[in-house]
Amino acid sequence: MQRVNFHKRQALYDVAATRQLEQQAQQALPAHTLMARAGLAVARLALALAPHARRIWIAAGPGNNGGDGLEAAMHLQRWGKHPLVTWLGSAESATADTRTSYLNAMGAGVSFADAPPDIYDLCIDALLGIGSQLREPAGRMADWIVHSHQHDVPVLSLDVPTGLQADTGAACATHVKASHTLSLLTLKPGLFTAHGRDLTGTVWLDDLQYQQESLTPVAPSAWLAGATATAARAHASHKGSYGDVVVIGGAQGMTGAALLAGSAALHGGAGRVFVSLLDAQALPLDTTRPELMFRHWDTLVLDSMVVVCGCGGGTAIANHLPLLLKTAKQLVLDADALNALAQSTALQTLLCARGQQRRTTVLTPHPLEAARLLACSTADIQANRLDFAQQLARRFACTVVLKGSGTVIAQAGQAPVINPTGNAGLATGGTGDVLAGLIGARLATGLNGFEAACQAAYQHGQVADQWPQGQALTASQLAKTLTA
Repeated sequence: MQRVNFHKRQALYDVAATRQLEQQAQQALPAHTLMARAGLAVARLALALAPHARRIWIAAGPGNNGGDGLEAAMHLQRWGKHPLVTWLGSAESATADTRTSYLNAMGAGVSFADAPPDIYDLCIDALLGIGSQLREPAGRMADWIVHSHQHDVPVLSLDVPTGLQADTGAACATHVKASHTLSLLTLKPGLFTAHGRDLTGTVWLDDLQYQQESLTPVAPSAWLAGATATAARAHASHKGSYGDVVVIGGAQGMTGAALLAGSAALHGGAGRVFVSLLDAQALPLDTTRPELMFRHWDTLVLDSMVVVCGCGGGTAIANHLPLLLKTAKQLVLDADALNALAQSTALQTLLCARGQQRRTTVLTPHPLEAARLLACSTADIQANRLDFAQQLARRFACTVVLKGSGTVIAQAGQAPVINPTGNAGLATGGTGDVLAGLIGARLATGLNGFEAACQAAYQHGQVADQWPQGQALTASQLAKTLTA
């Protein structure tokens, strides 16, 4: 068992893939072995999280998630604790494994009740797990979930908090908010995106001692991004070794967005950064960042540069997009550039043509911008972030960075990546412009679109995670804290 390490890339498996691995494991192992291991893992973690807990309430559902809870109750009883189980199942209707765990619990002297206790030191949520995909908590189950929120005690959920969709991170109206989640056999995508980050608490993994190398290979459904070791720059290098970025945006009243993107590209390691402002009245120099060079974009050789387009571009950016889509070697489209695309089938056709020409394009939409591009609602996007990010990537033949809690990076032909870094400190104006500029810098130094997006999203969120608590994080401070 291990706490999930956000510093290394890890495989994520949706419910279908997890079921496939589970079936293989059950066929290869003696009966009840997998549930026995799961129950022991739950009991051990419960003991580690709350070593002084005496009264432990185990809310068990009718399926195998409940069976894992019953098995854990047996161990806790034998270790001198006082587990109380409320079970929505019955011995007559339970699966063979769950029935065995029920008999084990009864044989150990575990107490059962029809209603949860008023006083307890730890709650174990073994209600639905990945079964939350199939049903909305209701009746007594919903009542027990509400009860679990009325006491200031730790809540340990098994596999996923009840009411959280394991594949998508969408939450039912009634759901458990866990302080810890023990994911069994595999890590699930929904733990790390949409509502997952808020509802799971600290995530742990136990592979139940059955390594996937010994199974028929099952492809991961997604990956959890990890930190990338950066190689030291060669001494015999110069600014030309690290590429050129031009930021095109900053219409009247919005020049700050373009300057933030330019600052991020500078601090992110681009060799040279140009800014082409659409506001004709803007000053030709940023005295706080004199390294930024101001040029009109049509004086630059765009087919040898990375273009970051749209930051503060307003409606004016639409007039420039046709030529930029045709000529830019590598292109990051953000903010108003995305809104212009959503309103023009002609621009969308040009964007698709870039993919056919194998030109790199990265889109960085937030959920509303993604909804405009796909002609659906923000709620639709948030209900299945991985699927819609992949739809965008396939439709426009590009890399997509769907921002939000658990940013999703997608590209056609490969499993999407969920970024685990970042927090609500990024919920302030300009941080998206910083991300666009940082992606531009990573492209300029030679990374492909997908890896540039993964590395930039990870570092962008990592700065927020490392920011001192109690201090507001502004976009300009975020840009300055980035490193090459």
